Amino acid sequence: MNAPHIPVLLDEVVAAFAPLAGRRIVDGTFGAGGYSRALLEAGADVVAIDRDPNVKPHAERLAADFPGRFHFVPGTFSELDVLATPFAPIHGVVLDIGVSSMQLDESERGFSFMREGPLDMRMSQSGESAADLVNNLEQEELANLLYAFGEERKSRRIAQFIVAARETAEITTTLELARIIEKAIGRKPGDAHPATRSFQALRIAVNGEFDQLVEGLFAAERLLVEGGILAVVTFHSLEDRIVKRFFDPDKGGPAQSRHLPQIKLDPRRWDPVAKAIKPGSAELERNPRARSSVLRSAIRTGVEARPVSHDQLGVPVVRGSA
Repeated sequence: MNAPHIPVLLDEVVAAFAPLAGRRIVDGTFGAGGYSRALLEAGADVVAIDRDPNVKPHAERLAADFPGRFHFVPGTFSELDVLATPFAPIHGVVLDIGVSSMQLDESERGFSFMREGPLDMRMSQSGESAADLVNNLEQEELANLLYAFGEERKSRRIAQFIVAARETAEITTTLELARIIEKAIGRKPGDAHPATRSFQALRIAVNGEFDQLVEGLFAAERLLVEGGILAVVTFHSLEDRIVKRFFDPDKGGPAQSRHLPQIKLDPRRWDPVAKAIKPGSAELERNPRARSSVLRSAIRTGVEARPVSHDQLGVPVVRGSA
């Protein structure tokens, strides 16, 4: 039996938008509807977006429970400004980045290295699959992908073992790939599963998650009214770094000397930016999958939205093979 989906940092997300009565919030990553239901119960109207066709029953249930206050639009959150404009004005956007426990628990979706299933990982259930990447990329490009998107330090050895294995037969299942990775780099008691970072990298590549995230952030900047709130939950350092730089692009830049002409900084599109929030011990005990989550939120100013910039946010790039 599949474990129920438990929304991460739910109370903190709802608190970030308070007060909610009469406000309209876009839930850009609807999933099983945990955030949407909590926001509706707190008094908000919700426009939900998701590209996964399997979420339809959850959306139908909320539409029945909150008639006239819940609207579902199929699509990707990278286009949330276009998809949600008919429901404007929009006072808040919430994004929960990454794979949901609902998807992890469906072995046929191929997201989990703990469950036997086809090596798929496509959230939209269309396009190039993880099996396509694993079986067709050149060894160097595969290694670069695992390093850039998964921060896998042993990516070259893993890629070498994958290429050797696929010369005998195509790699088609999740557990088959997990075993190859474990054989390549070993497993120490108490450590995370050796396939964790590689599966993350493949999932990000298959679904274009970094591009989706960047496009979604800038779409929210275009969509939100002045004073509107954007709240983003991420699950690993690469995503969190992108969100942090988006909210505060000047932070971490070179210090300015008071003895030299001052560099004119861009006017702030988000101010104030709230302090990052991580789950407490009670939530971690209840939901171990929340352990790497971080919530960042900020308030939209009246300054004109910026053009989309991937470089400015330090989005990882996979180099091609030589």
